[in-house]
Amino acid sequence: MGRMNATVGRFANERAREDYLRAYDAMEHLWPVPVERADLPTRFGSTRVRRSGSGEGMPLLLLHGLNGTGSSWHFAIEDLARDREVIAVDVMGTAGRSIQTVPFLTDADFGEWFDDVLAGLGLDGVHLLGESNGAWHAARIALHGSPRLRTLTLIEPNGFVVRPSTGALLKFARLSARPTDAGWRRMSEWLTPGVTLTVEELACAKAAMPFRPGVGWPRLLSDAEWERMLLPTLAVFGGESVLSRPGAAAERLREHLADVQTVIVPGGGHGVHPQLPGSVRPRVLEFLARHDRSRAAN
Repeated sequence: MGRMNATVGRFANERAREDYLRAYDAMEHLWPVPVERADLPTRFGSTRVRRSGSGEGMPLLLLHGLNGTGSSWHFAIEDLARDREVIAVDVMGTAGRSIQTVPFLTDADFGEWFDDVLAGLGLDGVHLLGESNGAWHAARIALHGSPRLRTLTLIEPNGFVVRPSTGALLKFARLSARPTDAGWRRMSEWLTPGVTLTVEELACAKAAMPFRPGVGWPRLLSDAEWERMLLPTLAVFGGESVLSRPGAAAERLREHLADVQTVIVPGGGHGVHPQLPGSVRPRVLEFLARHDRSRAAN
């Protein structure tokens, strides 16, 4: 079981927090569909959720990537929420409007936080989708989490399936040390080619940099841990990703997961979902619908 540092997520100082919240609020208008926002109490603090959509499909819960928020899913929400309720969460322990008051001491604690969120939402079954760093959080939940979890979708999982390259880690370290505008542009061109962040997204991501996370960093999962995950799983990789090592990662998942579908999208970078939505989203929607039907048949 992975152990974590006993700390809660927090900003370096009050000014950094205020700057971030202004940037966060400026992103709200990007959400293109009706939304209901709520702050749910959990044993680890309050969790900000946004709920959109309705329909017969099983609800879908979304976990954002590094320096993102629930509103980062604005680019996909219209399709995802067409025939089901979708819940986008500000992950506890990251910058956002979730407020952590109790530290996560183990990975299992993170699964308990997820259980608390589902209880607050009144849901007894959900699909779970995580992208980039959110895929790590989704895998932790699948490993230690809830019997209410029905399927797992991982988009560009990195750092916990196979080891990332040393060069990638060094690039992130350099940007963290000196987060200049030029550095952000170079990082985006290298990491997510074909994806252009909005002014609001870029400002929010930059404002999140002084946040000291209380959620832990990805660790390489063992073969035994993967083999304990029996959920139907979809894993999507960008074929040209500089972060996920798609070929090796997809092979490892096929070796150790009981029920997995892997997709490598030609030409896709780490931001393959917003970059090539026509190659990613139909695969995700088909996977969700197929398991909606299998649940109904049972």
